[in-house]
Amino acid sequence: MKKLEIIGSGDNFTAVTTGSFNELREHEIDFGGGVVLKGKVFAGAALGATGSEISFQTFAPGEGSTFLHSHKTHEELYIIVSGEGEFQVDGKTFAVGQGSVVRVAPAGMRALRNTGNDDMVMICIQYKANSFGADDTPAADGVIAEGGVEW
Repeated sequence: MKKLEIIGSGDNFTAVTTGSFNELREHEIDFGGGVVLKGKVFAGAALGATGSEISFQTFAPGEGSTFLHSHKTHEELYIIVSGEGEFQVDGKTFAVGQGSVVRVAPAGMRALRNTGNDDMVMICIQYKANSFGADDTPAADGVIAEGGVEW
C-alpha cells in the first residue's frame, strides 16, 4: 500500500505528495466493517490541516461508489480532474467530467461512478458547513506582503 510522502515543512506550511495520479490505485483506506476503498487517500492529517480535509481518489472505467453516504456537519466539494462519470445526490443523477465541481451539503446522499473509458480522478475537499461568512472572501481575508517575490 502506498503512503503519502512529506516533501516539505516549516513553521507555517506542510507539503505532501500522493505521487502521480496514475499511482492513486496503490492507495487504500480501511474504514472497518468490511469497507475498504482502493484508489483513495486522505491528506488532511498528514498536512496538519486544521479547518478542512482533502482526499484524492481514482475510479477505473465502470467503477464507482459502492454505497451512498452523507455527513453530519461537513460540506464537500468534488473536483473532477480527469475522466467522466455520473454523480448522484438525493436521487438526482447528472453527468460530470474534467473541470466539473460539485458542492454537496452535509445531508445530501451522494455517490459517484465512472462511465468513461479512462480512469476518473477526483479531489474532494471537506469543511464544516456554514463556517464562512460574508467577511470571509479571499479579498477580505488575504494580506498582500510588501515587496516582491524572490525565487
